[in-house]
Amino acid sequence: MDRYAMLANIREHSHIVARVAETIVRGLQLPERQGAAPPDLDLVLAGALLHDIAKTKCLDGSCQHAEEGMLICAEHDSPEVASIVGQHVILNSFNADDYRRGCFPAREIDYYADKRVRHTEIVPLSQRLDYIIDHDSGGSDHITRRIRQNFNRCVELENYLFGYLPFEPDELAKVVDTTPVSDH
Repeated sequence: MDRYAMLANIREHSHIVARVAETIVRGLQLPERQGAAPPDLDLVLAGALLHDIAKTKCLDGSCQHAEEGMLICAEHDSPEVASIVGQHVILNSFNADDYRRGCFPAREIDYYADKRVRHTEIVPLSQRLDYIIDHDSGGSDHITRRIRQNFNRCVELENYLFGYLPFEPDELAKVVDTTPVSDH
């Protein structure tokens, strides 16, 4: 985070995303009979903390932060983290069959956690959607449709994910410990 001059507000956002992701991983109640296992917590935390590693660099519009962050992580010999960072905005690997069985890779956990955090506040997906449309669509109907499609996928993931958690989506903010995670 220091090496890539991550701004304090982006760093704080990343810490909250990491706490949301950690809460989800620790809370997963997976059926042993189906071979489901929670994702590696260290990988989830690394992906969450680094998902916006290139955000500061890309604030001027010169690059796409997910793609640039993926390249940064790959340069540091972290291909698994690179995959998470590269897909935290748009999830390319949606697999409903796996989710039904309780298989949630780190990438999906971090993608979802990021969608639940607006700046440093844990919000429902609907509020995050409104914020992203407002700030990222530029008033374009085409971009707004793409953002909505991405969020429809996230809502579907949420439905599968919370089938394996002991709390509901609207309780997430109450159960997350928001103290900072140590920087990796």
